[in-house]
Amino acid sequence: MEVFVLILVVALAAANGANDVPKGVATLAGAGVTKLRTAIAWGTIATVLGCLVSLTLASKMTDLFSKGIVSANPTPVFAAAVLIGTVVWVILATAFALPVSTTHALVGALLGAGVLFARDSVQWDGLLGKVVVPLLLSILVAYAISAVLGLITRKLMARSAGRRNESGDSPVSGGTPAATPAVTATTTAATVVTHVEPTRAQQAIGIGHWITSGLASFARGLNDTPKIVAIGSFALVGGMTTTTLLFAVTAAMAIGGLVAGSRVADRLAYSVIKIPHAEGFAANLTTAALVGLGAMLGLPMSTTQVSAGAISGIAANDLSRLNKKTVRDLLIAWLLTPPVGAAVAAGAYLVLS
Repeated sequence: MEVFVLILVVALAAANGANDVPKGVATLAGAGVTKLRTAIAWGTIATVLGCLVSLTLASKMTDLFSKGIVSANPTPVFAAAVLIGTVVWVILATAFALPVSTTHALVGALLGAGVLFARDSVQWDGLLGKVVVPLLLSILVAYAISAVLGLITRKLMARSAGRRNESGDSPVSGGTPAATPAVTATTTAATVVTHVEPTRAQQAIGIGHWITSGLASFARGLNDTPKIVAIGSFALVGGMTTTTLLFAVTAAMAIGGLVAGSRVADRLAYSVIKIPHAEGFAANLTTAALVGLGAMLGLPMSTTQVSAGAISGIAANDLSRLNKKTVRDLLIAWLLTPPVGAAVAAGAYLVLS
């Protein structure tokens, strides 16, 4: 049974990588900064770094998913049931390009199998404050922070562009494009191709966008890895330590992201809202800050919901910018995640026990 649990842990880590790695870097592709595959590769590297330091910086998260939801001493059968309930839903959602929460699925699976395994040990009293409230509030907070940061960055970019126009460094100043230091032009027999050099503010935002997307992916690895390792540690194969399990989870997560991350990345990058460069920077900064803080404080925030909330927050009060069909699909998937995880885990426990 321990070997079976290890296989399930690796499968969940790979499914998590495919569904979650794109969430920190989708804005890079959506804003046209880089290609989708390059963004995923960058997100994978940053995620791996977050995974490797997670046991040190996110020990509270490990404790929560080890004993904080179901306090009874776990058995290999219980661990297998929880993992089956989680991995089935995450794989199914990824196949339909739906960015869902591994955290939600794990919590649902723990409760579904936990009620059958040791009903009296389920920590219902602490569930609201430790799990439900952080998960729900994180969406609203992410939306609000991203909306404010988006407004600030848009104003800074507009002010920078205004100063360029006033200084005569723009084609709209009246001079020919070739006469200004910020503009170069190439003339052919049929066309004139004009290239406008970015302002300092635009260059800073560009660098910041890459950095914040990396930080968001780092925070995601920091947030998700301890949860998977915690469940896998219920049934370690002989001689394996939690550190060894961490390396296995990290490798599987990276492979999953690189091989199958493009479906969810495409959905987040192009189907929620059109993402300008500066606003993508703001959304990633929000995601990195909230998910990273939650991981260190032991608050199980969903990278999916924080990222989607931050990306949606770009719209601020102009909700017409949002793709209503995509938002509806995401909400339905989020609502289904805990009960489906619970039902599958409960069924798996009955079959295995």
